[in-house]
Amino acid sequence: MSAASLIDLYDRLANAPDERTRAKIIAEAFEMLEARYPHLPDLATRQNLSETELKLVKEIEQVRLELTREIEQVRLELTREIEQVRLELTREIEHVKHETEQVRAELKETELRLQKEIEQVRAELKVDIARARANLLQWSFVFWLTQFGAIALLLWRLWPTAG
Repeated sequence: MSAASLIDLYDRLANAPDERTRAKIIAEAFEMLEARYPHLPDLATRQNLSETELKLVKEIEQVRLELTREIEQVRLELTREIEQVRLELTREIEHVKHETEQVRAELKETELRLQKEIEQVRAELKVDIARARANLLQWSFVFWLTQFGAIALLLWRLWPTAG
């Protein structure tokens, strides 16, 4: 409202014959004010802004605390799960180590058994070779003896005898 309209409002109120007319003038003034400024009821005051700001700060702090609690809870759960997985992996590794040691022991046993068998086969081969050599020498001796006899017989028959 301008200064002229305020003075006019004052004059009308001062010259009003009764209270009913004054109330009507005041209601009209409010109506004009609302028509001129329709967004006036929606305007926030400093107090409203301060209250809203305090509420928001309080809500932010509350959300921050809840998030902190949730993060800690997730961290604890993850720590427990990691520890459990670590224990399971440790058990599994120990199991694999034990199995590996068993396999190594079995391999050593097999290797020793095979070495014994190889040595036994070598010994048997040596014996067989020695027998074959002896047999060959025996037959060679018989062959040489027979050859010597045949040559001696040929020589005796072919050689003129003096008598």
